[in-house]
Order: sequence, then C-alpha cells, then structure tokens
Amino acid sequence: MDADTFPDAIRTAKATELDRLGSQQALVALTDADLDTEQVLRAAARSEHTASETFSEWAESATVDGEKEGDGATDAAETFAALAEQERDHYDRVAAELDAEFEVAGEIDSMHEYLRDLDTAVEWAAGLVGRSLASDRTQLQVVNFFVNEADERRADLFRDLRSDTQAGVSTGADLLADRCDGDDWERAMEVAERTVQIAYDEYAETLEGMGLDPKPIC
Repeated sequence: MDADTFPDAIRTAKATELDRLGSQQALVALTDADLDTEQVLRAAARSEHTASETFSEWAESATVDGEKEGDGATDAAETFAALAEQERDHYDRVAAELDAEFEVAGEIDSMHEYLRDLDTAVEWAAGLVGRSLASDRTQLQVVNFFVNEADERRADLFRDLRSDTQAGVSTGADLLADRCDGDDWERAMEVAERTVQIAYDEYAETLEGMGLDPKPIC
C-alpha cells in the first residue's frame, strides 16, 4: 500500500456508499427536504464550519503530542492547521451568500463525532481521506443544484470548494505514506472506510426517516 493506491482502495471498498452519497438525494438529506437556495447554503456553511473545528482539534492534538509522535507530528499539526484555516475561509465565503445572519448551532454530525475521537496522526490522516471522499460526493450535488438554478456564480464557488476538498484526499494519503508501515496501513484502511460508512449511515437513516429509499443511485 502507498499514497497512490490507498485512496483507490477506499473508493473500491466503499463504492456503493460513495455512489449513493453522490446521488440527487444527498441534498434532500442535508436540508431535510427543504430544497431552496437559502437552506442549501446553510447546510453547506454548517459543513464547512464543522470541518474547520475538527481540523483545529487535530492540529492542537498533534502539537500537544509532538514529542511523543516525533518530528512528523509537527508536519501533521501544520497540515491540519492549514486545513482548518482553509475550511474557515470556505465557511466565510458560503456564509457571505446568505440573505440573513447565520449562527452555527453546536451539534455536529456523526462522521465528525467519530473523527474527533481519533487520536493518532495515522488515524487523522486516514480520517481526512475518508472525509474528503465522502464530502466530495455531496459537494458535487451542491454544484449541480446551482447549475440547475442557472446560478453559475454560486456553482463556480462550490466548484472551488470541491477542488479543495478533493485535494484533501492526496494530502491525507501523503501524510499516511510518511507514517505507515505494515499494520499501520490496515488501521488506516479501517479508519477511512469507517469514516465513509458513518457518513453513509447517517444519510441513509435521514432518508429512511422521511420515508425515502436511500438505495437507488441517481
């Protein structure tokens, strides 16, 4: 296993879940079936804010554990701090599109609850890969929403955000390549697959609660 093959291994292992997360029902789940521009933007803003907080926690933990983790922990801390700043910028850009002042509630989704319980550089990097793969699929549907609304300016905004999210896959894989040896790759696979699975399970449960079937792939 290496940085090139790891993301593809996750894509293969969780192909069904990722396909369904990228279906047209993704925004139905995110907005509780309230598919108007304001609600889509609010859901996107919440997602960016939550990611920023998660990466900030990882950066702080990597800094605190620097001596224990070795020199590589400094690199991880800097990487996660930069990602947290990037997600804060994403949040600011999305929030600026809202008609009314927006305040993010304290709740976080199940995927980020899991991510915040991880506690090693290998687990954080693997979680980053899993989160990036799952979020990329959802952001595609946000882009499509604004394309369908003939709002090319906002579609371009989310294309930019999605490009950054996609880059998180290679960032996480590169961090793993610097840290993994033997069983470390197995643990990384477990974490990345679990991250995608949790994102999918919450998506499926939300749709089922609305009386919708999460299985059809659109």
